[in-house]
Amino acid sequence: MDFSTEEYAERLAATRRRMAEQGLSALLIADPANINYLTGYNAWSFYTPQILFVPAVGDMIFFAREMDARPGFRTSWLPLENIIGYPERYIHRPHIHPFDWVSFMLRERAVIAPAASGYIGLEMDAHFLSPKGYRAFVNAIPEWDFVDCFELVNWVRLIKSPAEIELMRKAAVVASAAMSVALDTIRVGARQCDVVAAVSQAQIAGTPDVGGDYPAIVPMMPTGEASDAPHLTWTEDRFEAGQAVVLELAGAYKRYHTPLARSVILGEPSEELVRVSSAADEGINAVMDAIQPGVPIRELVRIWNSVLWAHGLEKPSRLGYSIGLGYPPDWGERTVSIRSEDDTVLEENMTFHLIGGMWMKGYGYELSEPFRVSATGVEPFTSFPRRLTQIRS
Repeated sequence: MDFSTEEYAERLAATRRRMAEQGLSALLIADPANINYLTGYNAWSFYTPQILFVPAVGDMIFFAREMDARPGFRTSWLPLENIIGYPERYIHRPHIHPFDWVSFMLRERAVIAPAASGYIGLEMDAHFLSPKGYRAFVNAIPEWDFVDCFELVNWVRLIKSPAEIELMRKAAVVASAAMSVALDTIRVGARQCDVVAAVSQAQIAGTPDVGGDYPAIVPMMPTGEASDAPHLTWTEDRFEAGQAVVLELAGAYKRYHTPLARSVILGEPSEELVRVSSAADEGINAVMDAIQPGVPIRELVRIWNSVLWAHGLEKPSRLGYSIGLGYPPDWGERTVSIRSEDDTVLEENMTFHLIGGMWMKGYGYELSEPFRVSATGVEPFTSFPRRLTQIRS
């Protein structure tokens, strides 16, 4: 296991404290990151239905496709009898669903009746809980009152343990190595796909001391006029002189992520790009200087906005979000967003991706910084220079 038995016990206890606050008798967890967080289970199995049953009292039970459940003990601390595989015949059938079978097994294991006295939390907005899966539970267990648990486990994950922080530091080593490869290979005449191939190789290989994991999101590389759109991937086109290139990637280590974004100009930057990049760089530096425990999230946004407004600019999208453990399609935790409407106050060992992304018309600029809130201020996870990189040849 990557974490101690005591740490897993505290994660479960913290989850159950939140369950009690919300009046929940049990949770049904579909998010693979939350399943990993509570059990250690780690496999590319989430493309088929799987669910973790977390009762307020008693043992957790993990249900997965039979071929994925059998080797579950390889990564999870759960006892073998609590990792249950549903039959293969339930996969991709139009009129039955694996959660029909899971509901039957919950009855067999006598967990239905005790839970009937309260509400059952479901991750209603999880990427891997389908409407059909939800309907299967509602139809099979009508005596349960299903409610949205509102990313309950995600919020438990918000403050990291020292062991988690160490994994994120190692992920940052991988991110830095991958970004260095990108800046070394982006050149006029190079194919976008070849650059991303080199970046992806660096993400997986890591360094001699830290091997990489697969990232939750592929490298994103909007180029030229298309750099005004933040989430475009690569093409087979060749880089041209005068193009701006925005690269956002992440280092991943044992499923923990540290994302990083930098921008490149192939030649001389326009006056507008210089203005926007200078403003974003100044804003990110000002926000980083203000980070410490006790500072409200909205204060970070106020500082950023004040810098941008002084340059006659504004950024409608959020300034960042919490990060940590992640699986495709997202490395964010889906909890805190750095925006003026968020009421969160910074605490030690919260971790974020701060994004100075400016997507204008026909061009864009992005500079981001992954960081940890330390006891006295901020710990940037990387030491990459915060500036526009100019490549003249």
